[in-house]
Amino acid sequence: MRADRVFAYGAAAGLLGDLLLGDPRRGHPVAAFGRAAGAVERVLWRDHRGWGALHTAVCAGGAVALGAVAAAAVRPSRVASVGLTAAATWAVVGGTSLGREARAIGRFLDAGDVEGARARLPHLCGRDPQALDPDGIARAVVESVAENTSDAVVGALVW
Repeated sequence: MRADRVFAYGAAAGLLGDLLLGDPRRGHPVAAFGRAAGAVERVLWRDHRGWGALHTAVCAGGAVALGAVAAAAVRPSRVASVGLTAAATWAVVGGTSLGREARAIGRFLDAGDVEGARARLPHLCGRDPQALDPDGIARAVVESVAENTSDAVVGALVW
């Protein structure tokens, strides 16, 4: 199987995994990366660009190194390579959870439960829900879905 087919099958399987499973409630790989990056930042933080560049290099370099080691480990097996690509794709694609959160807020708004929608909005975006009326909440949902679809689905698949 050629490398482009391995990638295509793995990406398709990862996208299917997102459609069927969504994001895990606990132990999400991207959240684990965020915690690790935070720990590195606590050690390396200095108010200087050089330290910021070092932080970026350590975090991005660590992720790339981990991916390269994993890819090298599974390279002899096409099935394992498809599985690794599927797992990586599933970890970074977030379309199902994004849609689930948007629909949950929509159901609250449809039922006239503005407080329920406000309570759920922080799961989707960083806006202050108390400052928004129902129309503002709906706009925040649409804007967040549009922006995050680019980041969490399109960007993840194209990159």
